[in-house]
Amino acid sequence: MATIPSLPSRDDVLRMARNTTDITGQLLDTAQNITRIAMNTFDPRDGSGAEVLRVLRETTAELAEASASPQAQEAFYRIVDTLTRLGTSGAPLAVHPVSEPAQALLTAIGDSLLPVLDAVEPAVEEFADALGDLVEATSPLLPAAAGVAAGALLAVTPVLRAAADVLRESSPELRRVADALTAALAPLMPLQVALAERAAAAGAGVVRAALPPLADLAEAAAATTKAARPLLVASEELLVTGLEQLQPLLLAAASRAGRVARAAAVRVSAAVSPAADRGVVVAVSTP
Repeated sequence: MATIPSLPSRDDVLRMARNTTDITGQLLDTAQNITRIAMNTFDPRDGSGAEVLRVLRETTAELAEASASPQAQEAFYRIVDTLTRLGTSGAPLAVHPVSEPAQALLTAIGDSLLPVLDAVEPAVEEFADALGDLVEATSPLLPAAAGVAAGALLAVTPVLRAAADVLRESSPELRRVADALTAALAPLMPLQVALAERAAAAGAGVVRAALPPLADLAEAAAATTKAARPLLVASEELLVTGLEQLQPLLLAAASRAGRVARAAAVRVSAAVSPAADRGVVVAVSTP
């Protein structure tokens, strides 16, 4: 037999009533604040409400005028047309049978790459920090590189446009070439598939046979490297010491080469400058 729940006590009823009253008061205060803000904003007496309405009216009129222009209508039409084409061409791909193995391949690649990404994450972060420092250090060269890239793009643009025009005019010939290639390669596809299967089987056998010797070779190389580690460390120490000793000589040679280059530039500029630019010496004699 089900038990009858006990009735709330007087204290519980008073506590619930007090909480309800507090929440109702907070809601009323919030509504009052919102009403006061709205009245202060749109109050015509201080001018703020009229100013807000004027700004809204001007903004709406400008948006309507801009959207009614032929350029805006053409842009909207292109956007809708592009979205329609993307949806029309992308919808069959989602339900195509090829999408299932593609999704399985992406899932397998993602599952196999996660441990690799976790392992290389510290190295990638350190490399990203070093690359950021390098980019920050070479920031003065970025405008020049951007100018060179822009010039290269401007130089390549006419070539691309001419190639597009030629290909557009040669569309029938391109279609004939495509048809001929398709007719020539279609009979070879089954043979290529059979050869690919035989090559895959042979390659798998070669890999199976070569893996044990490669493992032995890797172990021998690791043992050799471990044994020759002191020699490698000593050679690296000698190389670093030699570079440290050569650094003052290289700096002096670079400084001397810079002075010679500046002197040569001054002489060349003085030799090729016009005679009118030379200074005129005026001698003044006193009686």
